[in-house]
Amino acid sequence: MEWRLVGDEVVALDVGASLYFGLNASGAVIWQLLANGAAREEIVRRLTATFDVDAEQAGRDVDEFFAELRVHDLVTRDETTEAR
Repeated sequence: MEWRLVGDEVVALDVGASLYFGLNASGAVIWQLLANGAAREEIVRRLTATFDVDAEQAGRDVDEFFAELRVHDLVTRDETTEAR
């Protein structure tokens, strides 16, 4: 998986699986924090500090984001559950 920050968005490409992901600003924040080993709670805090969203909604968004990554085998369950 190769990825790059382009402006405030992330572009990720999995050549082997022929998958392309374009992530908006909030997705880019989650992606970068996850790539740096941030815990779920830290990601939620960053989202609430950066965007107009409460912790409950940010938590749901992070969980949905992790689930989507797992569907495409971009992270393992261990990586996302350890971040909880």
